[in-house]
Amino acid sequence: MGAADRRPSRPAGLLFPQLVRASELSPSQVRAGLAALRDIIAEKGWPPLIWTRADGYLLGAERAALEAYERAVLAEKLTEFRRFITGTVAPHAAAHPNDKWVRHIVAQLNSIESTLDLIAS
Repeated sequence: MGAADRRPSRPAGLLFPQLVRASELSPSQVRAGLAALRDIIAEKGWPPLIWTRADGYLLGAERAALEAYERAVLAEKLTEFRRFITGTVAPHAAAHPNDKWVRHIVAQLNSIESTLDLIAS
């Protein structure tokens, strides 16, 4: 019996377009439903919902798949966060260097960026 034979059984995942077609909902309704499902999963302590390129949406993935998903989401959020800093906050800080609010937000965002960078790597 190989390692693959000991994996828990679960239905195959669906890619987003398949999920939209199968549910007969709009893409925005499906996104909202997935967000609500994640909230319910967290509240009930159920296995997490993740998405992989190979399998689509899955419940109860293995540890390696969960970690890969978490790292991918963190990397995506870090990129989004850095773009916010460089595209909005940094120009604001350059235009108003003596503004107490902007100095405070720059300090806090730099700390958050550093933490995200550390855990994403």
